[in-house]
Amino acid sequence: MNKREISELSRRLKPEKANIGRIYGCYVNSNKEIIAYLDESVALLPQEESRQYLALLKKVLSGSLSRNLTDIIFSTEQVADSENHRLLMALREDRTDARRAFFEKVTDHLDMGDDNYLILCANDAYDVPYHSHSDVDRSAQDFASGESDQVFRYFLCAVCPVKDGKPELGYFPGENEFHHFLARQIVGNPELGFLFPAFDNRATNIYNALFYSRKPDEVHYEFIEGIFQTDLSMTPAEQREAFEAVLNDSVDCRLDVIRAVHEQLTARVAEHAESREEEPLTVSCREICTILADCGIQEDQLTSFRKGYEDRFGKTVLNPENIVDIRHFQVKAGEVTITVSPEQSFLIETREMDGRKYIMVPADGGAELNGFAVRV
Repeated sequence: MNKREISELSRRLKPEKANIGRIYGCYVNSNKEIIAYLDESVALLPQEESRQYLALLKKVLSGSLSRNLTDIIFSTEQVADSENHRLLMALREDRTDARRAFFEKVTDHLDMGDDNYLILCANDAYDVPYHSHSDVDRSAQDFASGESDQVFRYFLCAVCPVKDGKPELGYFPGENEFHHFLARQIVGNPELGFLFPAFDNRATNIYNALFYSRKPDEVHYEFIEGIFQTDLSMTPAEQREAFEAVLNDSVDCRLDVIRAVHEQLTARVAEHAESREEEPLTVSCREICTILADCGIQEDQLTSFRKGYEDRFGKTVLNPENIVDIRHFQVKAGEVTITVSPEQSFLIETREMDGRKYIMVPADGGAELNGFAVRV
């Protein structure tokens, strides 16, 4: 799925737009015991409560592609005959007999530590407006008044931690006094969730699901394995660690080389954001090699980098935001840390003087020491 398709579904998750009849789920304690079931008619809920439920489900369609949102791909064999896929299809068809089996499977495979949590689910049927070839530049909202081309039936699942509120002072009207009290248990934003089936090319794709993780570096692999019976690619943190290892093992990692890689990838991210391109930005091994070659890296090191990249990532292209920190440029030397914005990274230089190596920044514009202006 791309950004536009995700946004098109996300915009629906309001009481006045969604075709969601019921919100259902269950409350699970830290011992993995289901202690309560939830099944509420959206039409009978107070409007503010229905908005809160839909807002939690909407979070499952938020975040960045390739970081918070990842495609889950099912094999042909799984779609043809597998227990897990049959269960997902039954949930999509809103079969109530499949719900408890799903809840039990989640509790068996999900580790939320000491947190209680709420499994929240809902089904929707979306009359997808007709999209002609001449509409390619229109936004999803422009299609709201168009004729329906097909119905996309799907369900959303969100897993939300439930924690006790903080002890506070509260007013007790009967006594006209303020007393200490403990707020009730609070449902937090989803830690993970998914959409099934995928909405690819604005159509149903039962070979894919869209998985959400609030923290890209804390993916619940046990949930993915238990619910989807498939492996997920490396987390962004694992990708960055592997990428750095490949560079360190194969290339002369001078400051100017790593700065060039950082600057060029950061610039691509900025250009991609400005272009509003729907598909996620990726960078290939060949493109990274071009950057390295422009920095004067020799062919033998480039060959070593290619081999290391293929060993770690195969033919996979990477999201630049997963392999470099586009928001910071930081150099550490011993106990000293120098941090500048990526746009000012050119200010950091290396010099060798009197047999010692230094990392330097210019001070022509003055300097401050603990907030005090000082002369250099």
